[in-house]
Amino acid sequence: MLKNLFKKVGSLITGRRLDDALLDELEEQLILSDVSIDTSQHLIDALREAARRGEVRSDDAALGVLKAEIVNLLGVEPTPLQYAPDGLTVWLFAGVNGVGKTTTVGKLAYRLAREGRRPLLAAADTFRAAASEQLQEWGKRADCPVIAQQSGADPAAVVFDALAAAKSRDRDIVLIDTAGRLHNKSNLMNELAKIARIIERETGRPPEETLLVLDASTGQNGLVQAQSFTGSAPLTGLVLTKWDGTAKGGIILTVARETGVPVKLIGVGEKAEDLIEFHPQQFAEEMFA
Repeated sequence: MLKNLFKKVGSLITGRRLDDALLDELEEQLILSDVSIDTSQHLIDALREAARRGEVRSDDAALGVLKAEIVNLLGVEPTPLQYAPDGLTVWLFAGVNGVGKTTTVGKLAYRLAREGRRPLLAAADTFRAAASEQLQEWGKRADCPVIAQQSGADPAAVVFDALAAAKSRDRDIVLIDTAGRLHNKSNLMNELAKIARIIERETGRPPEETLLVLDASTGQNGLVQAQSFTGSAPLTGLVLTKWDGTAKGGIILTVARETGVPVKLIGVGEKAEDLIEFHPQQFAEEMFA
């Protein structure tokens, strides 16, 4: 995790003069921790420039420069999930296979129900055999209905039915689980766009959230996915899952800087409560605690 990453960075800096050799070592450590080459160079350049201005006179000062730059990359305040000002709220979830979309949808439904909202789940992943059953289990846990059709059905039809059901059953938020799709498969990306058009047609506006779910342990491949989906869909936020399963964590800096899409949620465990808001300022503080 990021705390581990910056513990390594801190150990490199401690007791050493900030010269080119040290900066090269720092850059290498960042890249090994899944910070992209461009973002690593950005951080090292900031440190080098601060040293040139005479602002790095101690180990703490060097770490302070990095901390300030991290806050600039991640932002100070969390970016909250958006709800419709009136009527039905719709959140659409996308991503490649195996990143944890269905689990993320289920965890959010569980939390929303505990907050007193009335969620409804749409099982628009009609290709993966277990997806609908998995979502049904989460629906039971959250005590909320799940709209599904037979395997191989048109995902857009599932979404249409879910929106109609939400209105008739007085539900206030629909969470749509979609099939895993490779970012380089144009037919699947077009299907995602079709779902978004159905939502806009039936509600009068685009989904309040289109969230891309990324596996935090996939490293630089996560950035490729984020960039590809950003070019194909109007993403509003990122969800980083399996955060507890990575000892690196630099991907969070990379996606924030290089996509411009805010990280809104991180998955930190298997339990229903283990999907939490991403607080960038708090996160930056904890890195250097």
